[in-house]
Amino acid sequence: MTRAAATAVSSKTAASAIAINGVTANYGGANVIENITFDVRTGETFGLIGLNGVGKTTLIKIILGLMEAAQGSVSLFGRETLEAESKAMIAYLPEKFEPPVFLSGMEFVKFSLELYGRPFKEADVLAAADRVSLSRDALHRRVNTYSKGMRQKTGLIGTWLTECPLLILDEPMTGLDPRARVLVKDEIAACRNRGMTVFLSSHILADMDEICDRIGVIHDRALRFLGTPAELKEKAHKDSLERAFLKIIEGSARIYES
Repeated sequence: MTRAAATAVSSKTAASAIAINGVTANYGGANVIENITFDVRTGETFGLIGLNGVGKTTLIKIILGLMEAAQGSVSLFGRETLEAESKAMIAYLPEKFEPPVFLSGMEFVKFSLELYGRPFKEADVLAAADRVSLSRDALHRRVNTYSKGMRQKTGLIGTWLTECPLLILDEPMTGLDPRARVLVKDEIAACRNRGMTVFLSSHILADMDEICDRIGVIHDRALRFLGTPAELKEKAHKDSLERAFLKIIEGSARIYES
């Protein structure tokens, strides 16, 4: 399905790109998350925040249809997550991204686009590499010669160029230096401006404050906050998102409780 077709589907079926309803998931016999409910609006950049091990990646796997929820449901643009049409709308970059070592960067991006039936144009890949400061020459070398930052940039390029309506990025800033982080944030903003929905998880809260329209905070199996970064800072009476986050997880009630 092309991006135009997918966008047409989304506009007809739902205002939400992702609708999460009462999701509970367990791991090792214990619940990791419980009764999680929120929507990600079409066309927004949404950030999921939480400490290590609170279930952020588990929730992402459920959204992607890679893991089954113990309770609850997830829909994408009004469709079930396991439907082929739903999967065609998502481009996903995992937290521990490792491209196949036998491919060059250019071959990896071409492979990614072919998976989605998207046209491959080398000029587009080179231009995308320029925007995130990835050497054009590097694209023609095997990725086993790449640094962690170069591999991450390659994965991001392969994700963005699919032009999927929904991008899911798990810790997209991993391995990136400060300059690259700025460039990647610019690209995420550009994706949003082109109408894509961006759902990301990151521990770098200053970046989340800068680029996210709304955020969700997960802690102690529950959704503790849902709203804009500014609203979280106001609620916690803190000037930085990091300190506001810490204040919220240290004592607030679960938002679905009365």
